[in-house]
Amino acid sequence: MNASIGQLLPLLLMFVIFYFLLIRPQQKRSKQRNAMLSALKKGDKIVTIGGLHGTIDLINEENNTIVVNAGGQKLTFDKAAVNAVAGEKPVVSEKESEKAK
Repeated sequence: MNASIGQLLPLLLMFVIFYFLLIRPQQKRSKQRNAMLSALKKGDKIVTIGGLHGTIDLINEENNTIVVNAGGQKLTFDKAAVNAVAGEKPVVSEKESEKAK
């Protein structure tokens, strides 16, 4: 009986380590991104995943798209294409800020 517990213990320990190092931080980032996307409003300055900077003119909740005014051109994007809201500082954890130093 002790031998089987001894064999399972390293496997369980690896799972716990993976959870705290990989799974949990990804879930936090996903929640932050979803909160940022749901908080988008007309007039927000955004940056898309392709690097396009523009201002939101219209948000269509029906099909999850936004219309962006980028230098006089109106472009339609999926909400998921928004990378960041310009002017807002990205949320950086204490560990990441210490790594940057």
